[in-house]
Amino acid sequence: MATSTTGSTLLQPLSNAVRLPVDQVNFVVCQLFALLAAIWFRTYLHSSKTSPFIRHVVATLLGLYLALFCFGWYALHFVVQSGISYYIMIIIGVENMHNPMMIITQKITSLAFEIHDGMFRKNEDLTPSQRCLAVRRMPSLLEYLSYNCNFMGILAGPLCSYKDYITFIEGRSYQLQQSEANGKEDTKYEQTDPSPNIAVAQKLLICGLSLLFHMTITKTLPVEYNIDDNFRATASWPVRFFYLYVSLMAARPKYYFAWTLADAINNAAGFGFRGYDKNGVTRWDLISNLRIQQIEFSTSFKMFLDNWNIQTALWLKRVCYERATFSPTIQTFILSAIWHGVYPGYYLTFLTGVLMTLAARAIRNNIRHYFVESPAVKLCYDIVTWMATQAAISYTVVPFVLLSVKPSFTFYSSCYFCLHIASILVLLVFPLKRTQKGSKKHESVQPVWSRKLEEESLLQKNHYSTTNNSFSQKQEITCRYQALKQ
Repeated sequence: MATSTTGSTLLQPLSNAVRLPVDQVNFVVCQLFALLAAIWFRTYLHSSKTSPFIRHVVATLLGLYLALFCFGWYALHFVVQSGISYYIMIIIGVENMHNPMMIITQKITSLAFEIHDGMFRKNEDLTPSQRCLAVRRMPSLLEYLSYNCNFMGILAGPLCSYKDYITFIEGRSYQLQQSEANGKEDTKYEQTDPSPNIAVAQKLLICGLSLLFHMTITKTLPVEYNIDDNFRATASWPVRFFYLYVSLMAARPKYYFAWTLADAINNAAGFGFRGYDKNGVTRWDLISNLRIQQIEFSTSFKMFLDNWNIQTALWLKRVCYERATFSPTIQTFILSAIWHGVYPGYYLTFLTGVLMTLAARAIRNNIRHYFVESPAVKLCYDIVTWMATQAAISYTVVPFVLLSVKPSFTFYSSCYFCLHIASILVLLVFPLKRTQKGSKKHESVQPVWSRKLEEESLLQKNHYSTTNNSFSQKQEITCRYQALKQ
């Protein structure tokens, strides 16, 4: 299958054989190579055998090679962008990092804010998560390039915090802190390096099933059929909404494949360990990007968003939602649209998402408490809200798939903008609690899972020691307990 690509054409024969564009074949093959490289990296360049310098160098060079193979000379973008950003931090100053140009990548903006929090803000002005993620010394150029361009995440991520990555490279990610729930003093103990093999195998199985579904089922259920003239003219409303749901559901496995494979690659290298659960079972979901079961059985718009593209949701929360001085929800959706790209469909999806989120929040705040006392009634409520959520999600993301304005408006006009109108009516009828920065109300509307995930992560992070760090280990632990209390 001949297609134009700036990357390598070495795999063109394989591309022709599987009838996929060569750039997609390059991506999958490079990710599989990265998986093998990750196993080698963990085995032969383990932190107990190799210095952080060597691990940084190898991770960076392999990452740049994979980028060069996939994107050709376009891979220079990674180096140039990182180099310019590092130059700004060193020469101009970290305090000047927060300009619009820096919002083009998650890692650069995340690190910019983390350095800003650690070096230019007072500790008492930080939230618990900001305090524990704050970077209190300038990274070296090698550390910076390794964080941005390492082979484990250069093609598909996922995003991770700088402190998590450095902790992994320096071999400190397995030194856990066991804490009692009431916040008493920790009991420190050493663990042998836990094996990620089971977690990697499980994730590769999910990848295989997702890829199989995408190669067989997805192609028979094109999203574009929702705007087919004959289908719109002849199909009943129930049939149209049912096809809308199944076609958008069938579009998700390609994301399941890409994100789960990326997670497996990081795990295979030993990155992504988040401690042990109460039964002593290892958890390899520190940087996981999705929870498939929660996505497919979401009973609210918020629950879907909280479990889809998790690390991006955390990034949006840390760099925008927590720092917005007004309308944090609207600002966050706008930033998300800008970050995704220039296609008008992205903006239509995220602007529609603002309406859906606010309307769903208003309904939940005003009527949910009437349906939770009786298990039978709550079950009926969950079934109804699941159906409504799937319809709302499918309706919202159609422009994200169609990309262009005309087909997107064709779809919405064929539905008479029904859910847009319904959302506006809901907001007019039901009161919506205002969000205020720093108030309990503001905290209450933040994603529950993201607070919980960050709280658990903060409990299990190791102290990031630097020469200029004024926090002791005990103060860091106290910081984490304060996060749990909020």
